[in-house]
Amino acid sequence: MKILIIDDEPQIRIAVKAGLERNNYETILASSGTEGLNLAATYLPDIIILDIAMPGKDGFEITRELRTWSKIPIIILSVRDDERDKIKALDLGADDYLVKPFGIGELLARIRAVLRRNLNDANITTSIFKYKNLSIDKANRLVKINDTIIHLTPKEYDLLNYMATNQGKVLTHTQLLTKIWGAEFANDSHTLRVHIANLRNKIEDNPQRPEFIKTETRVGYRFMNML
Repeated sequence: MKILIIDDEPQIRIAVKAGLERNNYETILASSGTEGLNLAATYLPDIIILDIAMPGKDGFEITRELRTWSKIPIIILSVRDDERDKIKALDLGADDYLVKPFGIGELLARIRAVLRRNLNDANITTSIFKYKNLSIDKANRLVKINDTIIHLTPKEYDLLNYMATNQGKVLTHTQLLTKIWGAEFANDSHTLRVHIANLRNKIEDNPQRPEFIKTETRVGYRFMNML
């Protein structure tokens, strides 16, 4: 696996490189956004680890440009813990967002989750999605818990199916509303909260401590997976 690290801080590049190479990942280093874009096009890495705050082209601009031609997974690293930055990065197409300082163990877990999700997307051989005691029959639009059919409204089904298809990925409120209801509903967070609550009541053993749909505070939701 080749991982491209784009960060203008030498100590971060060195630390992340060392941690990844100890775990048998091949690394490519870039100290600027422009260099990172060139290396991404040249080497087509399996994943990109990207800082936001860089001189010249920042992480937002790099993400925007990458998404015009590539689906390479992107994990954002940033000292910024502002949900507005997280939302912006995710809306632009980043796959995950990790705040500095972080442990290499958490970064490795995020990498495994992102790579596993993309591998699953590339190797779908069945229309049945299964996770724990939940199954989604995509061909027949059926959802079951422990082999018992759960009756969902069309929007509830579409929302659950979209989140499960992106298992492990943080999906912002705007992404979910635009995908399921359309661009005109992009700011209707109340509608989304109501549908998430209804879904949890139908598929979770304990809606107050959900196993499937996790809230990412002020950002969106994540359908859980095993890191």
